[in-house]
Amino acid sequence: MAEKTIRIGTRDSELALWQAHTVQKKLNDLGFKTKIVAVKSTGDIVLDKPLYELGITGIFTKTLDVAMINGDVDIAVHSMKDVPTALPIGIVQAAVLERANTVDVLAYKGNLDFLNGSGTIATGSLRRQAQWLNKYPTHKVVDLRGNVNLRMQKLADNDWNGAVFAAAGLERINLNPENHIALDWMIPAPAQGAMLVVALGNDNFTLDALSHLNDIETEIATYIERQFLRTLEGGCTAPIGALAKYNEEDDTIHFQGALFSLDGKQKMEVDKIVPIEEWKKLGFYAAKEILDNGGAELMAEIKNNLKKQ
Repeated sequence: MAEKTIRIGTRDSELALWQAHTVQKKLNDLGFKTKIVAVKSTGDIVLDKPLYELGITGIFTKTLDVAMINGDVDIAVHSMKDVPTALPIGIVQAAVLERANTVDVLAYKGNLDFLNGSGTIATGSLRRQAQWLNKYPTHKVVDLRGNVNLRMQKLADNDWNGAVFAAAGLERINLNPENHIALDWMIPAPAQGAMLVVALGNDNFTLDALSHLNDIETEIATYIERQFLRTLEGGCTAPIGALAKYNEEDDTIHFQGALFSLDGKQKMEVDKIVPIEEWKKLGFYAAKEILDNGGAELMAEIKNNLKKQ
């Protein structure tokens, strides 16, 4: 088969393009020909029934999934935390790049005195909202949507005290504000800081090319976190955090996982250190532990509350 040009699909935000160019450079350095195809992600694309049946659910990923299935691009590059745990039929995980910073950060205005009193924090993430309210129950959390640049602008334009961002996204496009602190107490989203490349399962040329980019340590950690998420969720968005870290000194994995109520008042967590050999079912068993100890009831409550909103 003649060597083809690998068409890299991406959304057209600054962060998405940075991620696509990072993958492009890695492939080019290996001698592969590439081309970037920016796809406008409108979020309101009408999908016909057969594509819905493929299981395309990710608000940030479905546009690129459709482009790949239609043959317009060969691969898609995503922030892994945005990707549904069940990929559409025919699309496979081809590479997980070495992970960046996993923490969340608070970008704030003025000073941090509000942390000791009343304050207003912005985030579009149920996970961040719940954990913030768990730690600061007197605060108010408001919704914040859009790409990183737009969210930063909204923070500047409003009278909020601060907004929560993923450190990795800010660092990748050099957007770290002067006033920010790391929220090392906040459990990140499953796969936060990791970049995922997906491709068609029958495209052997492209799959072989991407296999050179895969970081096995990140692949295992994100597998555990996403297995935890998938086992807990059952198809429902919920405030769930998860982080798996490999310790090479004693060949173990440290896993932290948590499920919160929407208002942050309830917190169910697991914290485990296990031998590396137990990684394949670690996320599943950790999630089952939470589900069996009140988590199933909390998940049902979250689903009902979200339906009412």
